[in-house]
Amino acid sequence: MKIRIDEIKIPKKRFRKEIGEISVLMKSMSKYGLLQPIIIDKSYNLIAGYRRYIAAKKLGWQIIDATIVDIKDKLSRVEIEIDENTVRKDFTFEEINEAIDRRDKLTKPSIFKMIINFFKKLFRL
Repeated sequence: MKIRIDEIKIPKKRFRKEIGEISVLMKSMSKYGLLQPIIIDKSYNLIAGYRRYIAAKKLGWQIIDATIVDIKDKLSRVEIEIDENTVRKDFTFEEINEAIDRRDKLTKPSIFKMIINFFKKLFRL
């Protein structure tokens, strides 16, 4: 669901205090959009996604994708914020290297591939 950023309320008691460096997040959001929506309750109080919210504001976005959740009680609110920030698994070192290698092969073709592409263009194969 699309929500106007200026309608989102930021509760004073949040666990996330440090947003850290968000320039990389802003660059990603500029290039690919918001990959993971922020989470708000029915009253538009932010539950999770504070860094994405701040990045969107800094980018000058007026609207942001949000998932609205029905908060039953204070415990659910706390658990959702905790889970959204911790229940995930980062890439292993090997997985990161494999992903970077694959990206590099796509962005930097080998000399052999460049020669083939040259001849394809030359002879319009």
